[in-house]
Amino acid sequence: MRADDADDNAQPLSHYVGASLDRYFESLNGSAPPNDLYRMILEQVERPLLERVLAYNRGNQSRAAEMLGINRGTLRKKLRTYNLDQ
Repeated sequence: MRADDADDNAQPLSHYVGASLDRYFESLNGSAPPNDLYRMILEQVERPLLERVLAYNRGNQSRAAEMLGINRGTLRKKLRTYNLDQ
């Protein structure tokens, strides 16, 4: 754990997601956001979530799926989607 992680735990994850979205919208400088923003955001969150949960479970897909609250088949499909199934 990094020394500055203790402060990070003071806020829920939604706080950081909201702050990231605020920065994203500011960076658009008045230009229109993509039409598929919902999909784009889910992909940006889902990939690192899957990577970290798999790493935490040392690659054990059954335990990772249980931790995520999805079945192993769904996890395997998601891993293929993000080319994480190697």
